[in-house]
Amino acid sequence: MPAAALLTAYLTHLGAERGLSHHTVAAYGRDIRLLLDKLGSATLSSLPTQDVRRMLASLHAQGLAGKSLARTLSAWRGFYHYLNQRHGYTHNPCEGLRAPKSPRALPKALSPDQTAQLLQATAHTPLQQRDRAMFELFYSSGLRLSELAELQLAQLDLAAGEVRVTGKGNKTRLVPVGSVAQHALHDWLALRNDNTDYVFPGRGTGHLSQRAIELRLKQWAARAGLEVNVHPHVLRHSFASHVLQSSGDLRAVQEMLGHASISTTQIYTRLDFQHLALAYDAAHPRAKRKPDPTKS
Repeated sequence: MPAAALLTAYLTHLGAERGLSHHTVAAYGRDIRLLLDKLGSATLSSLPTQDVRRMLASLHAQGLAGKSLARTLSAWRGFYHYLNQRHGYTHNPCEGLRAPKSPRALPKALSPDQTAQLLQATAHTPLQQRDRAMFELFYSSGLRLSELAELQLAQLDLAAGEVRVTGKGNKTRLVPVGSVAQHALHDWLALRNDNTDYVFPGRGTGHLSQRAIELRLKQWAARAGLEVNVHPHVLRHSFASHVLQSSGDLRAVQEMLGHASISTTQIYTRLDFQHLALAYDAAHPRAKRKPDPTKS
């Protein structure tokens, strides 16, 4: 079976049998095509581990970061695992290989004051009211961008103050919706066109695209006078950081974000410490005072 046909079968398996989202399946496809593009005269069934190692080194030399290499290697490893199970392959040349690690960057988050400045911008038109409802919900519930874009009316329960979303790994979770977001959504739902089940409709009967939400957020931030780069995930990061700063409940934040592992959520504790360190530097009388060497 040709390599391209095997890839098509694998992607179908990921979507139809494992229930992965369209975006996740597309990402797997991009990563595995890197492997196929570098096969040269070799075949999938006879590819040695040292060739895979050279492929990774080549991608690293082209500028692919450690995190991206790790994701790519994981996709290749999963592809071979599928080939072993379904197509009679007897080896996995990706086993035992590790991608180089990159320093883990802190997610960017707005301060509470910046978030208030962003969300307090006035909404005069129906589109602005839609945007206010989107961004209030985004910040109130910490949704992923895809979850926000694809949200349907049946997932919202404003009376109970909660939203039900299905995230990565096809896992469903209930997340609270704050009172300000509830009011903004109530105002928007009274205005929206009812020819679709999506809370934030796009053209026709589809939902607003993720790119459209990103552009609207940048326009909203500019109108609010924010001089920082505000992209959609900044609101998710801000939600996580602010809830953690207020409650200190890492497990609750993990549950609301839909993280499979608490280690993913723990990065926000570093944001919290960063916030405390800045507050300490600004407030403590001895925080920035250099010691007098003559008094040592």
